[in-house]
Amino acid sequence: MKETKVSSIGERSLISRLSEIFNAPEGKERGQEGIIIGAGSDDCAVLDLKGEDCLVVTTDMLHRTTDFPVEMTPWQMGWMSAAVNLSDIAAMGAEPAGLLMAIGMPADTEIAFVEELAKGIQACAEFCGTAVVGGDLDTHAELTITGTALGRVKKSQLLLRKGAKPGDLVCVTGYAGSAGAALEAIQSKKSVSETVLKALFEPVPRTQEARKLAESGAVTSMMDTSDGLAMSLYDLARQSKVGFKVRENALTVLPEVREFASGPRELLELALYTGGDFELIFTVDPERLKKVQNICNLTIIGECTKYETGIVLESPEFKLTTIEQRGYQQLKAEPAD
Repeated sequence: MKETKVSSIGERSLISRLSEIFNAPEGKERGQEGIIIGAGSDDCAVLDLKGEDCLVVTTDMLHRTTDFPVEMTPWQMGWMSAAVNLSDIAAMGAEPAGLLMAIGMPADTEIAFVEELAKGIQACAEFCGTAVVGGDLDTHAELTITGTALGRVKKSQLLLRKGAKPGDLVCVTGYAGSAGAALEAIQSKKSVSETVLKALFEPVPRTQEARKLAESGAVTSMMDTSDGLAMSLYDLARQSKVGFKVRENALTVLPEVREFASGPRELLELALYTGGDFELIFTVDPERLKKVQNICNLTIIGECTKYETGIVLESPEFKLTTIEQRGYQQLKAEPAD
């Protein structure tokens, strides 16, 4: 019997398989009334606090060889390790309520390195209005950092990947493709601005913007774009059962990234299919758009359509092409089905 390797199915398909084993999409069928959202379906698990609030919980793991370019400082590694977790808290519209960090490292790691790492973690936690409340230290073959972030949000303000409907507007914060351009520049030894490099090395979780969006009551679904804009669109589509039409000329890209790209095709590749941008993508009821327009630097990039229409890109000439389901995935797999 041929054994299937995890690399052949990829992160998302493996998560789907494991979620079936854990069997806690909502928990109610197993008598676990405290589980509102279980494994696999959103950026965070959601637990019922038995009042008007709920607790959101997420965890992410980063490794020295696969997640931190050699150009990164220890401080930046610490910042990123906190940011990847706190961005998931933001994606739910929650307020960060604590951060736990487990760090495994070789025994010969210099103390100064670990202290700088901790300072980066602390700086990101402070920026997001929270604190490191615990963790673990251990000896490991390579630097490995696992964060667990906690957040709190009113049940009435909780934002999920599910909830978008045809006619809703698709919005994003910030810019797309910046982190991807930075990584491409590093790998190809090309020059790029400090602004673009910082987007990769020091990604900013949109926790403040997320809270305001949640409070607005205008947002129907939301997640972050850390795995790329295209993958995020497919995740939202799968959970909300909608399609998307995205306007190519509405995609927000930094001028430095436009200059870096070799042409329109590479620019689209960076904007749609590269990860590392910790921005928010969310859908808004068009009748409530005014409520969110002054909250943050947002751009309307398209609209929700019927599920069967798929996910398409509209060119400036109004030609429609399918946006591919690919982007950043762990385990070096082909795009998930």
